[in-house]
Amino acid sequence: MNFDIDGGWLAIGFLGQALFSARFIVQWLSSEKIKKSVIPSAFWYFSLAGGLTLLTYAIHRRDPVFIIGQASGLFIYFRNLQFLWRDRSKQAPES
Repeated sequence: MNFDIDGGWLAIGFLGQALFSARFIVQWLSSEKIKKSVIPSAFWYFSLAGGLTLLTYAIHRRDPVFIIGQASGLFIYFRNLQFLWRDRSKQAPES
């Protein structure tokens, strides 16, 4: 293993991983609260933020497997947020 990593980039990598992992905590707590499996909008926001941060880190590391994995996930996260935004705009009262 190569542990010769710049401290700033290492911090970005850990931040991305923390954001990405936080989505599971949000999902779990939301499901526990109502005793039903749910995926709250915060799950997709954390997915997008963590995915973008991890993609930035992967690009810096020049890791093609990690880059493709994170980049493909971003499309799914963004698309789910688009669905949520569309549904909210339909529910918003007319001015």
